[in-house]
Amino acid sequence: MTRTRFAPPALFVLATLVMLLLWPLGADPASAAAARDSILVTGKGQVSGKPDLLTADFAVETEASTVAEALDRAGAAATRMRDALVHAGIAEADLQTSNLGVGSTMNDEREITGYTVNQGLTAKIRNLPRAGAILSATVAAGGDAARLNGVSFAIEDDGALLREARRKAFADAREKAELYAREAGRSLGRVVSISEAAPSHPGPSGPDSMAADARFPIEPGRHQLAVTITVEWALARSR
Repeated sequence: MTRTRFAPPALFVLATLVMLLLWPLGADPASAAAARDSILVTGKGQVSGKPDLLTADFAVETEASTVAEALDRAGAAATRMRDALVHAGIAEADLQTSNLGVGSTMNDEREITGYTVNQGLTAKIRNLPRAGAILSATVAAGGDAARLNGVSFAIEDDGALLREARRKAFADAREKAELYAREAGRSLGRVVSISEAAPSHPGPSGPDSMAADARFPIEPGRHQLAVTITVEWALARSR
């Protein structure tokens, strides 16, 4: 009599797992090395350009014995400053009111003695040669309630600079990769991958003075833009 035996399912699963675990040990080492036969380098490209936009953060600060009076004074000062900016050619779309706040003042006995109002006004100035005069006229229009909390510079459309920085970054990466490949007796093959870090803005590179016919001399400097990329090349045998 012929008897057929069936392996229990558990034994079959165990045998399959053992085969899967042992299979990589028999893989061709050359094939595994070939999968890693590449070079990974980083490249950096940095460019600079002349800013064409100034953002000014103005504010008014008033104090009075009542909230209504403090608000009226702040509103009047802010309106005068806004009118001065419009008169200087600033478009209404480039003006924005911000950070309106009402507070109180107290004496040593914690009794309210008055009220304060703070109101911000942000302006974008594109006529940089006249920026100093515009800042001065705006602060003068606000009187003693006027504040200038700071200015910042930017390049409104930095697309061309960004493209140039990327080209420089790739050229830098390729130069490094070619050097390493040559020293190793190899040559570069195809590009396997490219990744880019977020572009950075290191800051002004130095003064670039503009004539200012006012109390505020303007020096926008040079706007820096840097791009860092990581590129992987496959390596080929040198001919």
